[in-house]
Amino acid sequence: MENMSFEQALKRIDEIVKHLERGDAALEQSLALFEEGTALIRSCGKMLDEAEQKVVKLRKGEDGSPVELPFDEEE
Repeated sequence: MENMSFEQALKRIDEIVKHLERGDAALEQSLALFEEGTALIRSCGKMLDEAEQKVVKLRKGEDGSPVELPFDEEE
């Protein structure tokens, strides 16, 4: 899980959901899949939070050079 990309984690979550929706897994296997999916969702949330912190808005400064602002800052 730690070495998975965001896209790989989403694909695995999709696989887990499809498997659980079929309803043919034993209870123990279903619980293990649920726990794996929950951990993957937390991991994806963390990756999104980290990406959000990196997003900045650029605008032209007084001297014409770009100035970085937090993405959510109003002009």
